Amino acid sequence: MEKDKKTKITVRAAIDASLERVWKFWTDPEHITHWNHASDDWHTTHASNDLKVGGKFLSHMAAKDGSMGFDFEGTYTKIELHESIEYVMADGREVKISFSKKGNETVVDETFDPENTHSIEMQQAGWQAILDNFRKYVESKEG
Repeated sequence: MEKDKKTKITVRAAIDASLERVWKFWTDPEHITHWNHASDDWHTTHASNDLKVGGKFLSHMAAKDGSMGFDFEGTYTKIELHESIEYVMADGREVKISFSKKGNETVVDETFDPENTHSIEMQQAGWQAILDNFRKYVESKEG
């Protein structure tokens, strides 16, 4: 399947929390390990995050039964505090995440280049599931 340079996938969630809280939960490895999975049979066993331009992040995602795992990693190319994060994944695909206030909610939009192995629909569903887990995690935590 030839990669279409124009194809981008976007997922979105409206989260009932402050912009500052959403940003903290998105970027703090202590929180990332709790929400960064697409299904309940997967989890993130380790996360590191050097949130600065040129900094790197890594989340080790693994099946809970130990059958498989992989590193999701990238390098930050642009960061605007409480507004947006951009990075390039290890395979060269680009991602942009924007954070915006809408009334009492914070809207997170995540746009990314698809890979060539899985269908657009499958990739969108997977990233949306992770974003939905993020929303549930942020809204369920006290403080």
